[in-house]
Amino acid sequence: MNSRQRRGIILLLLSVLCALGAFAGVLTVISDVDSKVGPEVTAYRLKDDIDAYAPLKADQFAKTSMPKRWLSQGAVTDLTDVVGKMAATHLTKGSLLQDGMFTDRPQLKPGEQEIAIMIDASTGVAGKINGNDSVNIFATFAATKQGETPVSKLIVANARVIQVGAVQALNPSAADKNQTTQAVPITFALSTLDAQRVAYAESFATHVRLALVGRGNGDGAIPPGDRTYRLEKDQ
Repeated sequence: MNSRQRRGIILLLLSVLCALGAFAGVLTVISDVDSKVGPEVTAYRLKDDIDAYAPLKADQFAKTSMPKRWLSQGAVTDLTDVVGKMAATHLTKGSLLQDGMFTDRPQLKPGEQEIAIMIDASTGVAGKINGNDSVNIFATFAATKQGETPVSKLIVANARVIQVGAVQALNPSAADKNQTTQAVPITFALSTLDAQRVAYAESFATHVRLALVGRGNGDGAIPPGDRTYRLEKDQ
């Protein structure tokens, strides 16, 4: 075998190796493309922002499809897992719906009912109160007779909060500069009598405020003498 023949064989072998390498590369690309456009699963994205503790409905989510390999482990693929629950935190438009974004709505106990009232956003909530918290509800009443002083009363102790709504702007009258300009709807789970107390306070009290009760401190009974306050107590 002369040198020219040897060069021909070497070039032939190199050509075969290059062909095999190119073929392997093509197979790799095809496999990668197949994995990207291969098995797809259903997922859901938020159409709009959702406030924390707001109830979730099916029409709040847009259906989308994506390759299974790119889907996060906690992504929701069935809306029946979500409907009837509430947002655990503020949810942002366009986010992929996942476990941890929602939680079960608090359930009413026997004898309880839901009642919602508007609370001053700055003095009554201030972003500190959330669903499942316990609060004391205070109401301040103006004096009704000459010689009397205003009185503050603890209307309901350890009221269970079910839901905190979004801040709403109000339009106070020009004659009342002290009127609330922003309020938040708060929903409570209360007995019939406590619900009546809250409704009365909302209708006739000068102000209604909430005081957050610390975890584990909700069972302490409040003495009757501490449920009503007048300025004379400190004089």
